[in-house]
Amino acid sequence: MISTCKNSLASCIHQIDGQIVDQPADSQPYISIPEGEYLALKNQVGYWKSMHQKALLREEGLKQEIKEKNGQIRDLKNRLFGKKSEKKTSKTEKIDPKSDKNKTPRGQQPGSEGHGLTERPDLPVVDEQAGFPEDPVCPCCGLPYALDGSTGPQTQIIEVEVKAYTRRIVRQTGTKTCSCKGVPQTITAPMPPKLMPKSPYGISIWTDVLLNKFHYCQPTNRLLNQYGELGLPISAGTISGGLKNLKELFQPIYNRLYLQQMTEDRFHQDESTWKVFEEIIGKIGNKWWLWVSRSESVVYFMIAQGRGADVPISYFENTQKDKIIVVCDRYSAYKSLAKKMTFNVLAFCWAHVLRDFLDAGRKYPELEEWTFSWIEKIGELYHINKQRCAAFDKAFPVEWQSESFKHQHKSLIEKMNEMVQDRDAFIESHNPDESSLTVLSNAKYKILKSLKNHWEGLSVFVEHPEVPMDNNKGENAIRNPVTGRKNFYGSGSVWSAQLAAMMFSLFKTLDLWGLNCHHWLNSYLNACAVNHGKAPEDLSPFLPWEMDEARLDKLSKPLDTS
Repeated sequence: MISTCKNSLASCIHQIDGQIVDQPADSQPYISIPEGEYLALKNQVGYWKSMHQKALLREEGLKQEIKEKNGQIRDLKNRLFGKKSEKKTSKTEKIDPKSDKNKTPRGQQPGSEGHGLTERPDLPVVDEQAGFPEDPVCPCCGLPYALDGSTGPQTQIIEVEVKAYTRRIVRQTGTKTCSCKGVPQTITAPMPPKLMPKSPYGISIWTDVLLNKFHYCQPTNRLLNQYGELGLPISAGTISGGLKNLKELFQPIYNRLYLQQMTEDRFHQDESTWKVFEEIIGKIGNKWWLWVSRSESVVYFMIAQGRGADVPISYFENTQKDKIIVVCDRYSAYKSLAKKMTFNVLAFCWAHVLRDFLDAGRKYPELEEWTFSWIEKIGELYHINKQRCAAFDKAFPVEWQSESFKHQHKSLIEKMNEMVQDRDAFIESHNPDESSLTVLSNAKYKILKSLKNHWEGLSVFVEHPEVPMDNNKGENAIRNPVTGRKNFYGSGSVWSAQLAAMMFSLFKTLDLWGLNCHHWLNSYLNACAVNHGKAPEDLSPFLPWEMDEARLDKLSKPLDTS
């Protein structure tokens, strides 16, 4: 189009009001044309000029679109093939190619004393005697060595034995030796308590199933193969039926976890997809959502069909606090939550802001210098806040803190104000509706505009030092369930999805308190067995926040199997 326009302009004969202008003899003579033809050509010139301008604008727009698409392709390639780390080498850092040669090798260094043998006091000890395979004799004369019974050098070897076995219980009987009437002639010792009266499988089996399935995220078929190799073939139906019975035993514990969280006022929220392969309203494999809420003492998971604001709204409707702070990402459901329940204060995650700049740097190499400048600003913010929190005393409000805290607090506010000035200076100088702006400029504007829109939530940590700058605690809490989803694709039914939420809640809460999941689970299921296959009436021995120090210490150690 542009070349056509240029040719049309070159072919036009210039004339002033239809008159021929005198010119030197050595130049080409003007050609006289009728006025009507001249006007027609003049109109053509205007038309082609406008078309030329449109073509230039369209060409520039296509160039910007190509640059944006290339940025997206580059970003996707980095996500697919690049390092799975958000750390990048700064331009200011010099990389020495010979540095690896001077690097200290891993492991124990020659000449060092080492750490010695690690003591394992919690492991039971089985003594064995290592004798000579044959009576030793002197290699010179052939006379035998005199063997004594004293203990010689000791060697410790740690072993793990996983085995399946059958407990054959012989119940003792007694015969009456008196002549009393109305008394049974013979009596039999009672049966040991069983978790499931009609099941031949003991507590250890179900403890192992629950741990492997929901704590170590092992698929059921892999677990069944493992049992088969141990000489214990179990069907998938048996496992499914047993887990369905166990769900009722853990429901009271699950309810208490929720009630405990409703007494707290600091939360970390996150959510992830979860598949439920059950026909619901004519659909199979509906996409459900696994929500997590982490507080100071509880990690609580719940399964829901949707990802809308109604889920967190219904969750927090039973809170006992007048004000709560929810650390989360910028998902719209949480914003709707804060609008509906005004006592909810949203503290947005700075890690997500950091990712905005990292993504822009990956998409557009031209923005690397700009993105790194903002990444360094956010890094300084983290550093100052870390020093401030180190001097923070939770027992006192901000205005009553130490001088060390106040100094860092002042530095933090100054750094936040600097970021506001840099942010607003660019936003005010930028008009997103201006057609001449490049994709790079618009990318900067989009990030900084989002930063401004969420600034109130991003500033909550300033006046609340106990609130982290990011939602890493919430995201870390949901990582294990996500691993489980990848391994066994979700749940086969609604009840099994609910059980998964229960067990994820239980195990992550026990981890939060530093308790041994195997020990706790064995203790709880034994209590259920003693109560004839029902949850115990008194749950306080199994709730970490109601345990005394002695019980917390006991359940933090491995189960004694000696």
